[in-house]
Amino acid sequence: MSLHNLTEFIVEKMRRELPAYVVYHSIDHTLDVLEATVRLARMEGLTEDSVRLLGAAALFHDTGITVQFKDHEDISATIAGEYLPSFGFSPEEIEKVKEWILATKLPQSASTAEARVLCDADLDYLGRNDFFIIGQKLRLEWELAGNRISLNEWYIIQMEFLKNHTYFTQSARMLRDQRKLENLQEVEQLCTLRCNEMKNQPSH
Repeated sequence: MSLHNLTEFIVEKMRRELPAYVVYHSIDHTLDVLEATVRLARMEGLTEDSVRLLGAAALFHDTGITVQFKDHEDISATIAGEYLPSFGFSPEEIEKVKEWILATKLPQSASTAEARVLCDADLDYLGRNDFFIIGQKLRLEWELAGNRISLNEWYIIQMEFLKNHTYFTQSARMLRDQRKLENLQEVEQLCTLRCNEMKNQPSH
């Protein structure tokens, strides 16, 4: 079964229902995760049936943000359970999709090959050239939601997250680890520069 109709449905649902402040957990992010999910699943040698189910999980994984941000993965899983039957998914398939969505909750916890793929796809950008662009979208989303954070604090958060993150799958590590390390080194340099600038600012 093609995911084309389901993709169209999710894009339209998110377009209608996402709050205006959501600039990171957006339609673009969902489609990006879908693409990364399919790529990693095939690289990991998963069956086409698993690829299809993972694609559905990727499409639904952030739909809960249309309701609320806190614990949105739980809501996303519930939404998937509501809509997937009408797209021909069996109860057994839906339970798998819901389980994989819940695995993306930070800190990620993946106990199956499929969950590991989805978790890695959700954070694929950590090891890409557009890391800083996407990261600033996340910072802006936090600020628009009322969680203002200084640039220096942001760099520290990014630095700690990159240091503590490990991709689950061999495919993601092969594709993204080198650039992720380079991104970490750049963040560390930026953090050092900002700290030095703040030290050198005259006190009033």
